[in-house]
Amino acid sequence: MEITYIDRKTGLKAAEKVYGHRSLAFLYGDGNPLQRGLATILLTLFSCFPLFSRLYGFFQKLPYSRHKVKPFINYYGIDEGEFQTRHFASFNDFFTRKLRKECRPIETAPHRLAMPADGRYLVYPQIGSFSIKGQQFDLAAFLQNPTLTRRFQNGSMAIVRLCPIDYHRFHFPCDAVPGAPHLINGFLYSVNPIALKKRLAILSENKRVVTELKTDFGKILYVEIGATAVGSIHQTFIPHQPIRKGDEKGYFEFGGSCLVLLFEKGHVQFDQDLIANSQLGLETLGRFGQGFATLSS
Repeated sequence: MEITYIDRKTGLKAAEKVYGHRSLAFLYGDGNPLQRGLATILLTLFSCFPLFSRLYGFFQKLPYSRHKVKPFINYYGIDEGEFQTRHFASFNDFFTRKLRKECRPIETAPHRLAMPADGRYLVYPQIGSFSIKGQQFDLAAFLQNPTLTRRFQNGSMAIVRLCPIDYHRFHFPCDAVPGAPHLINGFLYSVNPIALKKRLAILSENKRVVTELKTDFGKILYVEIGATAVGSIHQTFIPHQPIRKGDEKGYFEFGGSCLVLLFEKGHVQFDQDLIANSQLGLETLGRFGQGFATLSS
């Protein structure tokens, strides 16, 4: 159940250190019938009832949880030099940390999109080409809006998976005027590749927030997706006010999570390294601020 990706910085393939890998292996692995039955019950409890994630998130905010921070940093090799502060009141305080601006320079070219978050990227020049093990992505179920579905049906898509070890604030990829965020309530299944290989429909079933961005290059849909143990999704921007590329949009509280960006047909050209890796089924580890696509009017 190893998860591999391409590190964009080095160009090399690497194996991911998965937070909670034993739990994921039990819940989504191919065990005996008894194990699979128990896993189904636990998945239903953890993912379909938000109380579990709320309680888990609550405990990460308690002062005692800050003692987990240093061992976590050491085990996953997180660079403390990027932090604005090294003093955290709780584990969730560390999880929602801010970084020093000079650590994430923003792509400055006006026709270039900046990566909205630290994470693992999959890109699809045509939304209809996204499938995992024969499971096709259902845009209509994902958006639950016929007008938007028609507008973006033949467009492009980028998926950004954030692991618990990542910086968990997310940002705008270009200058825009954002609309009001729209909540689509749902479950909180894991968005780990192990889980998505079992059931791609998770993306259309989980809790998510959709924001329309008006840009000089057409509309962009920006979607945050919750996942198991995600305390909540916070928006920090002001709707209907112009924003600049790289401005903060919001942040996830504790847990793994995911972003999806949708573009109208013919309005974006993803970088070739991301396309090539995605065609091989490999995510690309990128960092907030890096250029990853070129826009066209």
